Amino acid sequence: MSTNHDYYPDEYISGILSSVKTIAMVGASTNEVRPSFFVMKYLIAKGYRVIPVNPGQAGKEILGQMVYARLADIPDPIDMIDVFRASDAVPAIVDEALALRPLPKVIWTQLTVRHDEAAHKAEAAGIQVVMNRCPKIEYARLCGEIGWSGVNSRVLSAKKPQMRQGFQSFGLRQPK
Repeated sequence: MSTNHDYYPDEYISGILSSVKTIAMVGASTNEVRPSFFVMKYLIAKGYRVIPVNPGQAGKEILGQMVYARLADIPDPIDMIDVFRASDAVPAIVDEALALRPLPKVIWTQLTVRHDEAAHKAEAAGIQVVMNRCPKIEYARLCGEIGWSGVNSRVLSAKKPQMRQGFQSFGLRQPK
C-alpha cells in the first residue's frame, strides 16, 4: 500500500515512534553541530538505541555507539533506518535495506530528503516510509515539548509531564 507522502496523520508518525526501538542512522556525523549528531543525541536520550552508519568513521564511536560502514555490517536487527543523506542516495539505501533479514519496519528520510520511487519500492516490500520529516521534531511535537519554545505543535494536552532522566517529557500519545 502506498502512503501519501505529502501528509502523515499524527497516528501514523506516533505509531512508528512508539513501535521502533533500534534505529540505524545513515549519515551520522561526529561533528556536534551537524543535525545528525544532535538528532542522534536526542533519540538516545529518549530511550532509542541509535546505531550510526558512516563509512568514513567505521570502527570508531559516535556518542558511545559503534559506527558501521554499511547497514549490512550491523549485527542486530534494525527497526528503523533514519537517512541523513541527499535524495539521490535514497535508492541505494533502500536496496541495501531490502537485503537485510529481518527487514526494517521503517525507512525515514530527513528534512528535504525525498525519493518517491524508492519509497514505493520499500512500501511494496512492506516497509513503512516517512520522507522529509525529522523524528526528533516529530517526537517533540507529538509529546508537547516543542510547544515549550512557543512552536504550535497542533497538539493540546493537560497531561502532567513525566520526569525522566535527561529530559522532561510528556511521552508519545499511543495510537488508537
